[in-house]
Amino acid sequence: MVTTATPPLEQQPAPRSLDDVPGWFWPIDQQLFAWLLERQSAAGVSGDLLELGSYLGRSAILMGRYLRPGEQFTVCDLFDSQAPDGENAAEMAMSYRKTLTRSAFERNYLAFHSTLPTIVQAPTSVLGDDRIAAGSCRFVHIDASHLYEHVAVDIRTAKRALGPGGVVVLDDFRSPHTPGVAAATWEAVFRHGLHPICVTPEKLYGTWDDPEPLQTGLLGLGGDAEDCYLDVDQVAGRRLVRLSGRGVAKLLPATVPTPRPQGPSAARRLAKELLPPVAVRALRKARPR
Repeated sequence: MVTTATPPLEQQPAPRSLDDVPGWFWPIDQQLFAWLLERQSAAGVSGDLLELGSYLGRSAILMGRYLRPGEQFTVCDLFDSQAPDGENAAEMAMSYRKTLTRSAFERNYLAFHSTLPTIVQAPTSVLGDDRIAAGSCRFVHIDASHLYEHVAVDIRTAKRALGPGGVVVLDDFRSPHTPGVAAATWEAVFRHGLHPICVTPEKLYGTWDDPEPLQTGLLGLGGDAEDCYLDVDQVAGRRLVRLSGRGVAKLLPATVPTPRPQGPSAARRLAKELLPPVAVRALRKARPR
């Protein structure tokens, strides 16, 4: 029997949809990223985008769709570089095995966008003021190391980088195999002023500003949407919105995304494409008669 070896990812056909990109960025989180980034645009919140740990680009591709003129998108990942310490090297060998390369990330990203983000191929600890200015960002996604010491540094980087209205997203904050992420996340909540906005099965969304407007916006969607269930918990006297379910299955078109449309009618079209059905119904009710 003759077996054919699977070619490296960068030699395989370019992805035609987000589902073709390997990774663990689930539809419920795709939906929330889109909702938050669109809401920032509608509220006039300005700033750059930052992703710490990108794997093969699944979340970066979606984030890049919301990059506005004058903003910068920075992606920091080791990719196929040497890990800075033995624990990190062991983690990479176990989780990614040789699948993570910069060339594969770039190929995937360019299947959806005409230009690459600014790529920092290095440990996330290098992201000082000389690379990411204080207060320059509006959205930070942390999905790099699962080791407590590294995640704690990444959270401090996000706190420094985010400006008014900024949001940080922490991946794997509750997975059984990532207790270091949970420790750093809840330490940030109870000791360093991070206010949780909401949680999904995989990610915690937070801000160092007032979380109430975003929580109210989520609750204003009107209850359960198709395959998306919303509840409210109290954690140490603080409100926390909890979402679960699969959410909307597909957000990105099969081809390279077109420039983000402008104007109220375009915003309604975009909302219809991205938001859960109940939110679309709410928009229809609010449409001027």
